[in-house]
Order: sequence, then structure tokens, then C-alpha cells
Amino acid sequence: MLELFKQPNLNWMGKAKYFYALSGILLLVGWISIFFGRGIKYGIDFSGGTNVDVRFAKTPDLDKLRSGLAAQGLGNSEIQSIHDISNPYNNEVLIFVEGKGQDEDLMQSSRTKVLDALNATYGVATSEKPDFNSNSTTPASLAAVLTEKDPLFLRVNAGDRYQQLAKNILDYRNSDANGILTNSDDLSKVPGVTPAVLNTIRSSFSLGPFTIRNIEIVGPKVGAELRKQAIYVTLYALGGMLVYIAFRFEWVYGAAAVLAVFHDVLITLGFFSLLRFEISLTVIAALLTLVGYSMNDTIVIFDRIRENNRLLRREAFADVVNKSINQTLSRTILTSGLTFLTVLVLFLMGGQVLRAFSFALVVGIVVGTYSSFGIAAPIVVAWNRWRGHGVAVGTGAAAGNKNRGSENVTGRLAPAGRR
Repeated sequence: MLELFKQPNLNWMGKAKYFYALSGILLLVGWISIFFGRGIKYGIDFSGGTNVDVRFAKTPDLDKLRSGLAAQGLGNSEIQSIHDISNPYNNEVLIFVEGKGQDEDLMQSSRTKVLDALNATYGVATSEKPDFNSNSTTPASLAAVLTEKDPLFLRVNAGDRYQQLAKNILDYRNSDANGILTNSDDLSKVPGVTPAVLNTIRSSFSLGPFTIRNIEIVGPKVGAELRKQAIYVTLYALGGMLVYIAFRFEWVYGAAAVLAVFHDVLITLGFFSLLRFEISLTVIAALLTLVGYSMNDTIVIFDRIRENNRLLRREAFADVVNKSINQTLSRTILTSGLTFLTVLVLFLMGGQVLRAFSFALVVGIVVGTYSSFGIAAPIVVAWNRWRGHGVAVGTGAAAGNKNRGSENVTGRLAPAGRR
């Protein structure tokens, strides 16, 4: 196995108070932001409301768009630009209308108002021709226009031919043109589109300044239920891990591991509040991922403590823990470092849709790795000292036979098969 460090000898437990102080500061700052700041920003999955994804032909004037929404009584709507490193000319925005306390009919009304605001702001409602970039222009409607005008003079079986041609044209609009066509001449790249077909499309349709990419509507009851389920899922995961570690090691080890993971989740939520990232279902998936990742690091250290416990029974428990962390340090840095680089690239280049998900993983991997040796292990050592057993148990004159019976409750891990 590749080792980055040759026999490190760091006193991790001697620095436990600094780890506690760092965690305390991070928790305090994050949760001050949650309780006294702007709080946690929930996505549409949890808060409920209407989310409209709009792509524009040109860079939109957000002030103009905000004024148009205010004219429809939606002045409190959130407008978020979507930046994609792979497509700097994305010109896409999300319009979110919160639906807290509203029923489904009111949120459908919000959807209609957003569309009316867009149409009025950009003059689409005054156009006499159908909008080629609108979702209402479907393969069937386009095929009907082509069949009526018959630019290819097909006459017999014109319907089938034009249906396939219409499908190819709209596939080009949706895929190659990213959902919005800015120049009708670009359609000449589609197989089967002749100058006559192109002139028919030009005379029958206008090119609107925007297109609706997606509309999501989530009721407040559904959002509240999803929040409750997300909390239950996280608690069930922590409870299952507590039982597993308590069964495999000792209950205090399970409690320490779960407290460390709970600490990771709380710090990550604090960062989400400070930096205004949305909590969505994908973020919950990321939090559960970091729970498992952090627990894996912790179990690796606990396993090494158990192995060293069999060999170093005369040493102080804190020294055994230090040695165990030092022995697994190279493995921890390699696995955590490589995983961190992967999710960092995902955060930087994954686009707006994956931004919150990848941010949770970036923060979670760093905090989860740190908590394995900075929180979980010191908690076990502190418990061991509080119980008054700071020296290895089971051998030597200092231990004596009187300590053998308490071997399983002193923070020491019993050898396999011996209880």
C-alpha cells in the first residue's frame, strides 16, 4: 500500500481541545445564520411553489423582467441566473414563486401570471404569428402547417412525410439550438428542409425571444411531507449505524461515531445557510452519502484501534488511539483527497443544476474526514478518562485481575471471541 507519511508520530489527542474549539466555532457561526440570519433556503421540493425555467435568445434584462413580474403581482418572486461553464451564453433563468400556504389552484394561477408577465414584457402576446420557440409548437402543429402549404408538392401521402420532417425540425430546435432558435436560416441544416420549406416556416411562424424549458409546481402539503420524510430518513440512517457499530465494537464507539456524523450534517447545513445554497432532494441524497463516507473513515480508525488494543495492552488508551490514527493517516489522505478532487471538479464544472449537490459533498468530505479523528476518537478517549481507565486493561501489575471484568466498559475493545 502506498504511504504518504513514513511512521508519523502526531499527538492527535493532545490537540483535541483545538478540534472541539474549531467545531464549536463552525457550528456557532452556521447556526447563528440559521436562527438569526436568513435561515435555510429550501428548494421547491420542500418549500412548495412554482418554478419556471426560461431560456432567452439574448441575455435578459433582469430588472425589466422583475418589473414585468411585479406588474402581475409577483414582485416577491426570486429570479436566479443559471451559469454554465460549458455554455457561457446560456441566457437561462429560474423564476421561483413561493407557494407557502397556497393551494394547488393558487399555484396554477401563479404559473399563469408568470407566463403572462413574460409574454407582456417581451411582446409575444402582440404577435400575429404562432411562436416557433413556444412549447405550443409541436410536431403535430408544425406538420399540419406544412401539410396545408405543401411546399414540397407531395400531395399524396404528404401527411406522413411532413410529420417526419416536422419531428426532425423540432428535434434540431430542442437539441442543437438548446430549445430556442434565433435564426431561421439555421433550419437549412436539417435534412429535408428545402428553401421552400424554410420560406413556409418563416411566413407561418415568428421566432419568440424566449422559451419555457420546464415548469414545476409543488404544493405546500407535499413540500412539508417531503421535509418530514427527509428528516426521518436521515435519523433512520444514523440509528442503523449506531446499532451496527455498537454491536461490532462497544456502545460508546457507536455513540461517538453517530455524534461525529451528526456534527458533520449540522456544519454542512450551516454552510448552506451562510452561502445561500438551496436544500433539495438531491442535497438530501448528498447528505446521506457524506454520512456513509464519514462513518466509513471512522470505522477504519476504530478497527485499527481494536487491532492495536491486542498488541499494546500496557500503553495508555490515548497513545493507542494516536498510534492508530497515525497508522491510517496515509490511507485517509489518499482516499479522501482523491474523492475530494472528484467532487470539486463536479462543483466547478457540473453546472447550476448540480451545484448544491456537489457543494454538499465538497464540504461533507472535508468535515467528515476531519471529524473521524478530531471528534469521534477524542469522544471515546474522553469517555475512557471520565470512567477512570486511562491505561490499557488486562495485563500487567497495574491492571490486576480486578480490571478484567470491566474490560468491555472502559473504552477498550475486547479481542475477537473474548467477552
